[in-house]
Amino acid sequence: MSLRALIIDDEPLARQELQYLLERAGGVDVLAQGTNGIEAVELIRAHKPDLVFLDVQMPGLDGFGVLKKLLDRKVPLPQVVFATAFNQYAVRAFEVNAVDYLLKPFDRKRVMQTIEKAQARLVGPVESASEAKLDALLRLVEEQAQPQKANSGKVIVRAQSRLLLVDQREICFASIEEGTISVVTRTVEGHSNCRTLEELMDQLDPETFWRAHRSYVVNIQHIREVVPWFKSSYQLRMDDAQKTEIPVSRAQTKRLRELFNL
Repeated sequence: MSLRALIIDDEPLARQELQYLLERAGGVDVLAQGTNGIEAVELIRAHKPDLVFLDVQMPGLDGFGVLKKLLDRKVPLPQVVFATAFNQYAVRAFEVNAVDYLLKPFDRKRVMQTIEKAQARLVGPVESASEAKLDALLRLVEEQAQPQKANSGKVIVRAQSRLLLVDQREICFASIEEGTISVVTRTVEGHSNCRTLEELMDQLDPETFWRAHRSYVVNIQHIREVVPWFKSSYQLRMDDAQKTEIPVSRAQTKRLRELFNL
């Protein structure tokens, strides 16, 4: 039995990418797409879907606002899969509360896992406390979303058998390849003990460091040049010694334009 689903995201490329992955995966019938939170509420009321892929950050009514509206209006809640490009705190909250999430840019295997989880919940027993559980999730996310004190400490970098304490403001970018995270400054290049870029970002100032690509985190203060690339994409030329060029994923193009008023 196919899951009846909606996709809600203000980024056309993100919607197209997710629809493509869902079509490839099978087992999901996308009923409609929405571009903002107001549309989301009306589409959910009209279609009564099994599953909604809901962007967290949208202008006006964001993903959390959509759920609050539904709860306030006593609209039956579908299964919700949040899509987010940032906010590692919210991602953790979704995991703890058993509400699934997809991190942008989307990953095919991760989308498959989400579909399997949603299908299993659909055929399994329905939890009578699901709305209370979602209410608790919203409270937790709101608490986590309060302004956090910037982490201005140092990051450990392994370089030439030495453990260096590097001021995070000196970091130009970090990248991951085959499970190994490289950290680059203007004068030092080494490896982090972190297992994932998400774990590394927990140590960094979220106002300064940006996940420009699935494999890269950049310090926006060390971007030397924004280089137009093919098909309306961009690369970032950093100010490290190698003048490294870092791709910007399609899902992050909007964020790039917001940062630099492109």
